[in-house]
Amino acid sequence: MKYLKIIFFIFIVTKIEAQQVKVLERGSNFPIENVTIYNDINDTVVYTNKNGIADLSVFGNFDVLFFNHLSYIEYEILKKELGVLEFVVYLSKKSEQLDEIVLSASRGEEKRSRIAEQIEITSKEDIKKMAPQTSADLLANLPGIKVQKSQFGGGSPVLRGMEANRVLLVIDGVRMNNAIYRMGHLQNSITVSPNIIDRTEVIFGPSSVVYGSDALGGVIHYYTKTPKISTDKEVNSSIYSRFSTVNNEFTTEGNMEFSNKKWAFYTSITYSKFGDLKMGKNRTHGFDDWGKVYEYSNNTNKYYNLNPIVNRDHNVQKNTGYNQTDILQKIAIPLSNKTDLTINLQYSESSNIDRFDRLTEYSDGELKFSEWYYGPQKRLLAATQLKISPNKSWLEKGTLTAAFQNIKESRVQRKFSSLERSYRNEDVDVFSLNGDFFVPLTKGDDRILSYGFEGSYNDVNSKSYGKTLDVYNNTIVGFTDDFVVQSRYPDGGSSYTSIAAYANYRQNISKKATLNTGLRLVNTHLKAKWIDDTFITLPDFDISSNNSAVTATLGYIFKPNANWQLNSVISSGFRSPNIDDVGKIREKSGKVTVPNINLKPEYAYNFESSVLKYFNNKRFEAGLNIYYTLLNNYITRDYFEVNNLGTIMYDGEEGIIIANVNKDNAYIVGSTFSFKGGLNEFWKTKGSLTYTKGEAYDTKEPLSSIPPLFGMIEIGYEKERFQASLNWKFNSKKKINDYNLIEGIDNVEQTPYNEEEDVYYGNPSWNTFNFKSNFKANNSITLFLNIDNIFDVHYKEFASSISAPGRNLSISALINI
Repeated sequence: MKYLKIIFFIFIVTKIEAQQVKVLERGSNFPIENVTIYNDINDTVVYTNKNGIADLSVFGNFDVLFFNHLSYIEYEILKKELGVLEFVVYLSKKSEQLDEIVLSASRGEEKRSRIAEQIEITSKEDIKKMAPQTSADLLANLPGIKVQKSQFGGGSPVLRGMEANRVLLVIDGVRMNNAIYRMGHLQNSITVSPNIIDRTEVIFGPSSVVYGSDALGGVIHYYTKTPKISTDKEVNSSIYSRFSTVNNEFTTEGNMEFSNKKWAFYTSITYSKFGDLKMGKNRTHGFDDWGKVYEYSNNTNKYYNLNPIVNRDHNVQKNTGYNQTDILQKIAIPLSNKTDLTINLQYSESSNIDRFDRLTEYSDGELKFSEWYYGPQKRLLAATQLKISPNKSWLEKGTLTAAFQNIKESRVQRKFSSLERSYRNEDVDVFSLNGDFFVPLTKGDDRILSYGFEGSYNDVNSKSYGKTLDVYNNTIVGFTDDFVVQSRYPDGGSSYTSIAAYANYRQNISKKATLNTGLRLVNTHLKAKWIDDTFITLPDFDISSNNSAVTATLGYIFKPNANWQLNSVISSGFRSPNIDDVGKIREKSGKVTVPNINLKPEYAYNFESSVLKYFNNKRFEAGLNIYYTLLNNYITRDYFEVNNLGTIMYDGEEGIIIANVNKDNAYIVGSTFSFKGGLNEFWKTKGSLTYTKGEAYDTKEPLSSIPPLFGMIEIGYEKERFQASLNWKFNSKKKINDYNLIEGIDNVEQTPYNEEEDVYYGNPSWNTFNFKSNFKANNSITLFLNIDNIFDVHYKEFASSISAPGRNLSISALINI
């Protein structure tokens, strides 16, 4: 009897152990966390823990199990056959096969081979290797994207010659663009920390059918990290820390994830402190003084100095440092087998961020501003996302997302020799509700219908005031007087409402061809009211604007064989003027932008084709994308009159009046050639080359925001725990004849100046070499070492006011606890 009990006990233990599977990465043999394991009818799901282990007792022996992870190739096996593998499953990285899963194109999972649009995907592993200081720096490392910077605490991505409010930013399915996203350059992308991003997807070209207004140049979709439900109680945490020499950056991110059967949460806190940025010393362009900072203002909110300070190191860009805190809190609750709820809370707050380009602006040979800074940029997001899987004939699955956002911005400025400081504060509340639903029209995925709706409401409050400083021994002790300041946006309040519905249909019309069509109907309504007419008298102080549009897309994919893919897309886009377009008042470089209450929507019509060639069983690919975009009724800045006058007094100076106006037609043409993949088991490479040209048909003027030819080539080595790569980035010259000199967006005054010929040179060409490496010491510790701009080259990105970082040594460590 005693022996029977022992045998029975051994049998039970063996049976329990046999219910557990271990998932490892092929090659390194490291455990893979958060692998989704589900059966063929998709009614049961489990996840691997930090040790790569999952309990399979909920599945039957004859269930077909699928092992799925976004970074690895999906694997399937009959459960009872796992015993042959000793219950150990190895997954291969998807970088070895390039048919990735795309989440953003249709707001649901879809294979890359069924999408005609140009798309770029970056995983959290790629982000860690890049070690970007901000999300703007992250985007600058992606093929086909340029990033402009007016100051270090910012970054305005350019997609296909369009930027700011012509590019849509989305985070976790919620649009970040709001009613005061402006033309020109937009610095809001840094309010998303790269340390909380799980995945970034970029869709190039008009994407208005799925995403609505603003998506003319493309969509940048950030997916933040999400906790996973576990069959056992689990607590996982990690700490990531980085130091960079070029601006004495210290960044630390700590997170903790708790999981059990009923709920899970993920908390992340990131703090970054950046010092003043140092530019490169090697001036291969031949301009010895270009970009150097010889003097600067050391005025602060409490300290007053009548005179500028001499900069001891001309290569250090004073007034570029700042700090930022980012918080992410997510809670996942499975309400039932077919319903999951996610609560998403995000908060980002910066310190004051000095406007570097304004603090280095001269007037009559002297620095113009003693103070010019953005007050703390604050972004709050509170969202709930309900995922449902009713498996009905009219709805297989869907997602409902309700969100509230609050954005606070402020601008503070004061001129040298003046005691008058002006404040302009903006407060935006955004309420939104999205619904995205999917239903397969056949048993497989050959025919899929997706449809949905979106509604959003923006409430904008803009306040301004002036304070005269009371100074005692260089200390600001208070204020002596108040004065009137022109508000940036309508001081009586404004609102912007958008309502839309869409349908998208994707069908495999044969084994070699896939067709995608879509249609979206959108209506926008804008209201604004001005009260104060101290500076400007408008024809109407109370306006209302209502616009509607229908946008469409047609995509066709043809695969003559397994190694070739031909794509074609015809799509349209729509952007309705927002509060910033219609009602902004501001001054820059002697030009004063005033409201134009008669502004109308602009449209984009896009035609593109691409070819993809796969090699070595889809482990290497090369592709060429060519596009033509027609802009109709496009919005641009031009000279304007108010009360029959072309100039206006603003902040005590006479300025030339400009405004956003509609013009007839313009075009943007371009192409991107790219390649990536493995050369052999250990060596990998990737690269891209992007060309863009834009011009107005009516005025023959070049369009703004058109970058010069740029690209990169990278070769990398990877073996088990070690990875390293050498990267070459290059950028051709932007000739002065290719600048739009009316809008002022391209910042031609930030390029070298030829005093003899009294003309600006344009943006010089440049190239840099960069080295990146990481070593995984064990499953808990990964070390990173990067050297950017190895030869310490001085350069400025096109349209940027701040010089790019010089040689930078970045050391990072990721510790899993």
